[in-house]
Amino acid sequence: MTLEDLSIRCATLADVPAIESLIAVSAHGLGAGDYTRAQIEGALRGAFGVDTQLLEDRSYFVAEIGGQLAGCGGWSFRRTLFGGDARPDRDPQPLDPRTDPAKIRAFFVHPAHARRGIGAALLEHCEAEARARGFSRFELMATLPGVRLYRARGYLPGEPVHWPLPNGLTIEFVPMSKEDRGWHTS
Repeated sequence: MTLEDLSIRCATLADVPAIESLIAVSAHGLGAGDYTRAQIEGALRGAFGVDTQLLEDRSYFVAEIGGQLAGCGGWSFRRTLFGGDARPDRDPQPLDPRTDPAKIRAFFVHPAHARRGIGAALLEHCEAEARARGFSRFELMATLPGVRLYRARGYLPGEPVHWPLPNGLTIEFVPMSKEDRGWHTS
């Protein structure tokens, strides 16, 4: 696979079952070195998942190779930082690009396509879309496997947080941020 074989398009509601499946496969396949199976299962019930608000906003994307789903990710101009529809404390209030950072959201890559530039291509696409809407700062809540991607793309980590899961466990995430200083690769 080369990045020339990769296509990125807006996700639709019809893609939700495939995206949910990809998220589970990605979380188990790429998260197993950082999280227990029980943590991943708990995260799949809220912290990881599809936020259909992003699909309605046309700010969530799928990356395909030969018509097959290889990755997904998005950005948001709303206050919710992470989590899917199952998370009850989502905040749909819009952000002000003059004062607020855009939210980079829900990046997952199929393990068979990991570390081949799909996550980076999706991230560049999302940052460009957010820039077009006037945002110059970005923030996200990274999974431990995702930290490596975001660091390589100029994001700075904050203090790790231990997010409570519905199964009584917690999962470690790392808040990260980036200020666009006019540099980016395309």
